[in-house]
This record gives sequence, C-alpha cells and structure tokens, in this order.
Amino acid sequence: MMPRNDEPYLGGRLVGPSVVIAGSGAGNGLGRSLALGFAQAGADLTLNYFREDAAAFNGLLAELRGLGARVTAIEGDISVEPTAEELAASALREFGRIDVLVNNAAISTPTYTHEMSLQTWQRTIDVNLTGTFLTTRAVLPTMIGRRRGRIINISSQIALKGGREHGHYAAAKAGMIAFTKSVALEVGAYGITANCIAPGPLDTRLMTNVSDQWKQDKLRELVIPRFGTPDEVIPTALLLASDPAGNLYTGQTLGPNSGDVMP
Repeated sequence: MMPRNDEPYLGGRLVGPSVVIAGSGAGNGLGRSLALGFAQAGADLTLNYFREDAAAFNGLLAELRGLGARVTAIEGDISVEPTAEELAASALREFGRIDVLVNNAAISTPTYTHEMSLQTWQRTIDVNLTGTFLTTRAVLPTMIGRRRGRIINISSQIALKGGREHGHYAAAKAGMIAFTKSVALEVGAYGITANCIAPGPLDTRLMTNVSDQWKQDKLRELVIPRFGTPDEVIPTALLLASDPAGNLYTGQTLGPNSGDVMP
C-alpha cells in the first residue's frame, strides 16, 4: 500500500481535496480501489456503501484511516433521493466543499432479455443510472456556486458494444454516457467538467456473476488477453480529477479496456 501523498504527482494535484464516491463498499471492487487511490493522492473522502457491504466497508475504513485520510460515510441505496442528498450534505458538513464526485454504484445480474423480469430491469436502471442523476443533481449547486468541480462517472465498455445477458446493464451504462455529455454541456461555463470511464472486464466481485464460458469467450476478444484489475483503472480517475492534467477533458469517455473497444 502506498503512503498518503499531498505533494504534486505526474498529473499535477487533485483539483480540490473533497472527494465524494458513491458506491465504495465492495471488498475487492473498483469502489475500494477508488477510495484508496484518492486517499493516497491526499483526498478527504465522503463515501457511500450498501448495507450488505458493511463488513467489507468497515475493513476499507480502517485502511483509509491508516493512511491518514479523513473519511465520512453514508450507508444507503444511492438510487433513493434522501441517500443522494445526504451524501452531498455530509460532505459539506464535514469538509465545507465538494470538489470531485465519482459515481461508481453498480449492480448487474446476467439475464437474457426474454427471461428478464421488469423488477430486474428497473433495479439495474435505478442503481446504475438514476443514482448517477441523483448524486450529480445533489452536488451541482455547490460546484456551480464555487465555479469549480469534476464529475467522473464509471460506465462500462459494454455500453459501447452491448453484451449477451446484459441488455439492462448496457442500457443503463450507455444512458450514463449520454447523461454525462449533457451535463458537460450544461456546466462547462461554470468551470465544471463531466466525464466517463468505461473499463473493460475487471477481476472483481461482479465477475462471479458470469459463467466460465462467458469468461473464456471474452478473453478471446481482448487484445490484451487478460482481465484488468481495479487498481489499473485508478490512474484514469486521478487524471480526470487533477489540475492541470484533467482540465481540458469534458464530455469524454475514456476506455481502459484491454482493447475490447476501439472507437
């Protein structure tokens, strides 16, 4: 584990110290790596996690505090308005500002479209897309008031190419990309950028939901023939959150995806 670092790094410095991450509770997932990566870059963190991730999240909190990070946390479903509003309010109470929002909350249950229930479809849209809208809406007033901020939405390469048994997830993540572009157009004049990261398949807990056959087929499609790790995505997030490295990116979708998608 790298030590906490408040000094400039290759990309410069974080655009500001207060970072909100929606969806950071999974034990080995991207949310955990995001929290640790931003903490190592010197951020104060406001985190959100689902109740079922509480045990793993408590372990993450101990690691973050061991790095010297200041952390506040909100348990709850980010697709529900009060949770999203409280996430922003907590950051403002604790740290007085919100500089960076990272939307990472995600669920996916592989299901063929003709076998999918409306409940499965709606829940996937709610967490992946509606939650992104709610947290973005919650932080924008303070970012607009300060005329500065970075919004980073974690989409997926599946949004760009589709995927068997993932129509609901692909639709939600594609919607996230279109939403991000729209927000970028709305808030650029206020010094705020909005971008997406669309990782390829990562070796995380979500990978346990797919079949061995799916994994074998996917590996054959990858130009770099292995699944990425969450830690390999973090430099992209730090770039987008940094000054000067991320200053000119907005409305973009960056793809650390092992060559799975080449736009």
